[in-house]
Amino acid sequence: MNDTSASFQLLPGAPDSPVILHVPHSSRAIPAEVRQGIVLDDVTLERELDHITDSHTAEIAAAAAARCAVAPWRFVNQMSRLVVDPERFPDEREEMLSVGMGAVYTRTTHKERLRPDGYNGRALVEEYFEPYAAAMTDAVAERLAAVGRAVVVDVHSYPTERLPYELHGDGPRPPVCLGSDGFHTPAELLSRAERAFAGFGGTGVDSPFAGTYVPLEYYGKDARVSALMIEVRRDVYMTEPGGPADGPGLDQLAGALAELLDAVSAA
Repeated sequence: MNDTSASFQLLPGAPDSPVILHVPHSSRAIPAEVRQGIVLDDVTLERELDHITDSHTAEIAAAAAARCAVAPWRFVNQMSRLVVDPERFPDEREEMLSVGMGAVYTRTTHKERLRPDGYNGRALVEEYFEPYAAAMTDAVAERLAAVGRAVVVDVHSYPTERLPYELHGDGPRPPVCLGSDGFHTPAELLSRAERAFAGFGGTGVDSPFAGTYVPLEYYGKDARVSALMIEVRRDVYMTEPGGPADGPGLDQLAGALAELLDAVSAA
């Protein structure tokens, strides 16, 4: 068993902040022993990482946190989602299993083989997914104990053009998509986000990606935990696929995110 202490990082915020900025898909790092179980050659793997990684979202979150009057807490995945995807259900509830993208991916964004047929990802779930989930659960519990509420804000990005793996990619692809949950996303949180991100050419809700991330211990059970997913279309701030952040987009997004987080903290 390997040391997974470096698999994720919790960066402390202000003691009275309810906000956890969650950045699950920004890393391209794959440990050598995990790389051995991936069938793609190095060039093809790099291109897959270009498509699947939410590039620069950790930088957006860090820049936003630095601007906030009340600094949020940040929980940042240090591993690629090709190791495990911490935002999937780890069982049959996960609809992305239908395209080989459950907690452990066996297919690529273009539905090609990523891991051998019949691959059993249980060891990766135990080594990476479960410690990550436990740490996020603890982070939420700490915010509840400290301030009586927790607000998980997910920072993601998505491609301008639909990729073959997307199950619901036939709808609108606005510059900023806001993912919501009927139990954990209050109307006021959603409206605050719509106001904060109004300057990017439009926002949409739950298209092409829907839902939010809440640790399973609280999911659908504890209304003190609220959550919102922010999906930024990549052409707003970077060269696709997998290229550099360019233009003023990243800085402007950080400013909009900070505006949202300050409003949430002051609520």
